[in-house]
Amino acid sequence: MTKFKLGAKRPLIISGPCSAETREQTLETCVRLAETGVVDMLRAGVWKPRTSPGSFEGVGLKGLAWMAEAKRLTGLPVGVEVATAKHVESALEFEVDMVWIGARTTVSPFAVQEVADALKGSGVPVLIKNPMNPDIDLWAGAVKRFSAVGIPMDDIGLIHRGFSYFGQQRYRNAPMWPLAFEMRSRFPEMMMICDPSHMAGTTEYLFELSQAAADLRYDGLIIESHVCPSQALSDAKQQLIPGELERLVRSVNWRREAADDPEFVKALDLFRDQIDQIDAELFSLLGRRMKISEEIGRVKKANDVAILQSSRWGTIKDRILSQADELGLGRDFLNDVLEAIHLESINRQNSVMNF
Repeated sequence: MTKFKLGAKRPLIISGPCSAETREQTLETCVRLAETGVVDMLRAGVWKPRTSPGSFEGVGLKGLAWMAEAKRLTGLPVGVEVATAKHVESALEFEVDMVWIGARTTVSPFAVQEVADALKGSGVPVLIKNPMNPDIDLWAGAVKRFSAVGIPMDDIGLIHRGFSYFGQQRYRNAPMWPLAFEMRSRFPEMMMICDPSHMAGTTEYLFELSQAAADLRYDGLIIESHVCPSQALSDAKQQLIPGELERLVRSVNWRREAADDPEFVKALDLFRDQIDQIDAELFSLLGRRMKISEEIGRVKKANDVAILQSSRWGTIKDRILSQADELGLGRDFLNDVLEAIHLESINRQNSVMNF
């Protein structure tokens, strides 16, 4: 079989069960996925780092043997998650075509370095999931560790699976798209694929997240599939049966990056000019607002009054958030903007009063 080359196909569709549980389940899932004609690589969890001890933590080497058999049966390349040097050695022994490190591994520079050292010189591509916490430098640092041991940058890719976030929210892991955009700006030539399964935590939101990734020019998707999700030993709620996976993938619209039609270009330029003008006015107003905040800081300092005035800030938030529907803006978005403005205002007043 030809060596798998990362980036040779866009979009790249990777699918398979969250966990390889039995030989029958693994092979049936993989064969049925191959028959859909929409999957480019098969995946399965062989070692499963779970949050709680006693949970199903994978079958280990048996799972690698099953994936090797699935590869022979379908002709598709296979990938698995690795977290230790021993995992890498075993995966290479079974001729796995690609590996990735999970969110729990990316948070540990020691673990990342161990995997990087073990993968050195293998020629096997590696994908790096974002860390569980929203830390771009930690994610970027993992990339640099693999590069530093001599793994070519075109053999390194990224998986955006969302970030852990305290509090109630729509998805299990918040996408925090801007953080992924920042990673793409740091590594513009590096392939980045989206993991809507772990973002969503349930099949209900898989399509909307997949389409969002396509619209944001991601390079592919990694989605979990199981022949009988209700009986899955891990992440049952987020896995699709192969037929559902096929329908989802065929439904995603991977739009063109640009169009050459003169009318399109003209219309786009017009709207962009309007946005540029509005942005100039918006940030000019924000600058003026912060200057007023500094003046407020001077008044407070002269009268020995504390910076934070909770009742005043609560009144401002309530007034603006009550206008969300009228403004056509989401309450969460407005809240984030207000919090950012408030923080900057406090910082400005603090600089005036204490320095």
